[in-house]
Amino acid sequence: MARAPADATRESPLPSTGRARPRIDLLHSHAWQVSIGRFIVLLLAALVAGSLVGAPVAALALALFGYSVWSLVSLYRLQRWLRARRRATPPEDLGVWSDVSEFMFRKLERERSRKRRLVRTLRAFREAAAALPDGVVVTTCGESILWLNRSATRLLGLGNEPLRGRALEEIVPAAAREWLAAGATDALMDVAAPHDEALRLSLRVIRYANDQAMLVVRDISHLMRLEQVRRDFVANVSHELRTPLTVLHGYLDMLEPGDAPEWAPVLDDLRSQSRRMAQIVEDLLTLSRLESRRDLPEDRVVMAALLEDLRREAEGLSQRRHEFVVEGDRSLDLRGSQQYLHSAFSNLVSNAVRYTPQGGRITIRWQRDGDGARFSVTDTGYGIPPEHLPRIAERFYRVSTSRSRATGGTGLGLSIVKHVLNLHQARLEVASEVGTGSTFSCVFEAERLLERHEGEAA
Repeated sequence: MARAPADATRESPLPSTGRARPRIDLLHSHAWQVSIGRFIVLLLAALVAGSLVGAPVAALALALFGYSVWSLVSLYRLQRWLRARRRATPPEDLGVWSDVSEFMFRKLERERSRKRRLVRTLRAFREAAAALPDGVVVTTCGESILWLNRSATRLLGLGNEPLRGRALEEIVPAAAREWLAAGATDALMDVAAPHDEALRLSLRVIRYANDQAMLVVRDISHLMRLEQVRRDFVANVSHELRTPLTVLHGYLDMLEPGDAPEWAPVLDDLRSQSRRMAQIVEDLLTLSRLESRRDLPEDRVVMAALLEDLRREAEGLSQRRHEFVVEGDRSLDLRGSQQYLHSAFSNLVSNAVRYTPQGGRITIRWQRDGDGARFSVTDTGYGIPPEHLPRIAERFYRVSTSRSRATGGTGLGLSIVKHVLNLHQARLEVASEVGTGSTFSCVFEAERLLERHEGEAA
């Protein structure tokens, strides 16, 4: 290994920047040597001249005074040059200050060069941000506008008036102001532009540094049109499939196994598959109706009666193969759609029945949860591996394809549950352990709860 030079261990008091720094060695600089030589010559000349006139001390004092004045003038010239804003070369013939001025000149030139590079880099970043198809609005964390690009001006329908320093809530759509006031932690999807209802936007706030944030505005009109086309296609196809499936199912029911015993297994399989196909169509239609709605009719959902209905449905589906436990707070009802909440809860219960082996326990609970409430279904079934949990509410997503087909699952039940809960401003939570079981919970906010007083009729 190569050894460092002896003087390499002498570290500079300043941190290293990876670049050699100029040093001023006054004892060996040319300017210092010239200044010392001039000073000695001046003193000798003053001493000789003073000796000739009989006043050597006075001559030396006068010489020192003159040298001090000249030094002060040189220092004043150096100060003026340092304070000057123009790019001027350092003054010459400053004596011992010449090296200092040269050092400062080189340093200032490097700073100017670094500043020019920084300005070019910042200009390139700004031009790149200005050319983005998405709108970008840079703000302080106090939501005061610092800068925005052309796309933001176009998407938000802004004019040419100056916007720097204005509040962010003044330029966003009215539907986004409450979102901003709440902290804008999640993206806001499908918001109409202030100047054009047909222009659909998504908004996202990205916070960076310590006191700045960036609002990203994206045009999602094309995506929303494609999504609408998909929904219309699914709804139309599902609707058109209902009639031929009904006819097919009717003809299959007319066929008796005794008429052709050799075809009995085939007919049973055909009936099973036709019923499954009919269920898929019905679930697709339900999902399509949910996706096309922004709200649901609301009434008082009596949870005690609903829990009893869910118990009877589960016992009928189970055929005495499972144990059921129902626990409910009878003093607490729910505000929402009776039809769709029943459908969502029933999906969770039927899933628990399908995916719990014989002899397992299924617990249905309705209880308070902090300020809100929670409807949960807990089973002792197979459980769900952790890698599948983020996707189980997707359409047609199955943890086990073979098991889902064997139990008659369509892969749409949890999607329906999720959409129903979204329309009720609720959320779905899933906790599962393989080999132990799963708990599916519907969590409702306090605004959805209705208290039932003692003696009040259900």
